[in-house]
Amino acid sequence: PHVRSIIAFNLDSKIIYTIRTNGVLVCQATPRGGLISGTSSVMALDGWNWEDAVYRTDDGIHINWPNRYRQTGWWAEPGELKQNEKYQETIEALSLFFKEAKAYLMEEQPELDLKYQAMKRVFEGNQRVYFHADFAPELNDVVDFARSFDLKYPVIVGGYDAHFLAERLKENKFAVMLSNPHDLPFFEGDLPASVFESAAKLQKTGILYCIQNAGNMEVMNARNLPFLAGTAMAYGLTEEQAIASISLNVAKIMGIDQEIGSIEKGKDATLFVSSGNAIDMRTNAVTIAMVKGRFIALTNHQIALAKKYSTKYGIGIRE
Repeated sequence: PHVRSIIAFNLDSKIIYTIRTNGVLVCQATPRGGLISGTSSVMALDGWNWEDAVYRTDDGIHINWPNRYRQTGWWAEPGELKQNEKYQETIEALSLFFKEAKAYLMEEQPELDLKYQAMKRVFEGNQRVYFHADFAPELNDVVDFARSFDLKYPVIVGGYDAHFLAERLKENKFAVMLSNPHDLPFFEGDLPASVFESAAKLQKTGILYCIQNAGNMEVMNARNLPFLAGTAMAYGLTEEQAIASISLNVAKIMGIDQEIGSIEKGKDATLFVSSGNAIDMRTNAVTIAMVKGRFIALTNHQIALAKKYSTKYGIGIRE
């Protein structure tokens, strides 16, 4: 938990400029891998350095909850599901770490331990805990775990089966950051539309949720975030609900809705204007964007190359 993503945030990355041109102006920079990956921060996609860009420093720690079962084979030829024999052992190790951290923080002058010290704001109720988990058995165990440590701001990241446990999650004050609705279904018997409809299913339950893009190639594919909301709209959400799923709802989950997430008096001017519907891939055309009240450039190397070769071959492109 003491590993911080914020200091690795690189605003000179070419990829950031390709993301901004689609209206994505804020992200959660999140570490990956391991049981406890580390601590994320919420960052604007504009600034000289990470100190300029930060919206919320160390907003939460990330836990990769183990699966009870693992899929054998590979994506083209999936094999049978096999039980994870180390599942309970891993949960016990995680629980032991939380207990040790809590005990450490109760001491008056403990010897400095960065891992335990990094848990302080979690137990004070000032930091979120993001549980990366998908399936019903694991989600049930996550709820029990969060209750046992009285976690104030627990969040599910993924939540493939979250609609099945929505009432229990809501009762225990969980929010859900849904997986990419363009992903393929996990189970052989699930229809492709079951993933597209996941946001609408949660919307009906009243649980606080948003759509996110964690996974392989998540950085470059962050530019498609508006279109993920567009798919959710096509499969059950209203346009307003779809837009909220990638704006205001996200800000609420991360605790920054007093600053951004909607256009209201007193909030930061972090917004964009599109000449067409921004969540429709056929009409999305961002023409103006602002971050923290500053107009930002909407250019990137892909646009530059498109202009270069369209001029060479006399092919018109959309400005």
